[in-house]
Amino acid sequence: MADFKRHRRLRNSPVMRSFVKETILKTDDLVYPLFVVEGDNDRNEVSSMPGVFQISLDHLDKEIDELLSLGIPSVLLFGVPLDKDETGSGAYDQEGIVQKAIRQIKQKTSDLLIIADTCLCEYTSHGHCGVIHNGDVDNDASLPLHVKTAISQAEAGADIIAPSNMMDGFVAEIRKGLDEAGFENVPVMSYAVKYASAFYGPFRDAADSTPQFGDRKTYQMDPANRLEAMREAQSDIEEGADFLIVKPALSYMDIIRDVRNSHQVPVVAYNVSGEYSMVKAASINGWIDEKAIVLEKLTSMKRAGADIIITYFAKDVAKWLREE
Repeated sequence: MADFKRHRRLRNSPVMRSFVKETILKTDDLVYPLFVVEGDNDRNEVSSMPGVFQISLDHLDKEIDELLSLGIPSVLLFGVPLDKDETGSGAYDQEGIVQKAIRQIKQKTSDLLIIADTCLCEYTSHGHCGVIHNGDVDNDASLPLHVKTAISQAEAGADIIAPSNMMDGFVAEIRKGLDEAGFENVPVMSYAVKYASAFYGPFRDAADSTPQFGDRKTYQMDPANRLEAMREAQSDIEEGADFLIVKPALSYMDIIRDVRNSHQVPVVAYNVSGEYSMVKAASINGWIDEKAIVLEKLTSMKRAGADIIITYFAKDVAKWLREE
């Protein structure tokens, strides 16, 4: 008899492969990003993201009904206001678009976790994530505005605050602000490791958040750096983060694994817009099997260590998983 291992014994039938499967992708793992816009009867498909829409509040209930019917447990809310200004005041307006959307969803159902993206870039006239002084984002002057935004979202009923601005000290200040406002039980899902990535392009179409000058490289991370990610994640844990997001996901699997190995809090992979659009474009052209590619890709994110996946494919994945 040959002197070698028979690894194929555990692959010889579908039921055997299922029996020994190490990583299971579930609908419960998914968060669906949702873009809400000011206006009436708006349901605008994002040109660079086929199948993703900006919707006005009069379409929101129907959207939530679909997500609930699919068993998707959570949404990540982004707002697209009609008016913008230098300080992004619409982000922390009690009658802002996200605050209205949160209240509307909460009035409709308690079965959906609402994660509020906490940033200013969609609301500032310059498209950056804070206050501009001398041509750059002023870290410390921006923090109070992010705190005001987080508190206004919590007051509206957000279940989780997700600050994405990458300012130094943003988790500490938001945690302190939430606690002092009586929201000590509202967790913070920090965009702890957020790279200055080329994969964000289509999102900026969806959120209307393209910087009007320069870029975000002074506050988002250099894609070449790995150890820096560990420092960022550790700081956020020490400042009170309850979840750690790694963004983007696909080109940063090593970072997801590093964060998972180093910390015990839930790790979140953000399967970003560019990752979505590339697959959609290839699928539309008939070059790939979209279902197979997407399920393989998201499974690999879980295998890398993600507990939760933010993805524009959430609806499709929920449907595909029901078929299996």
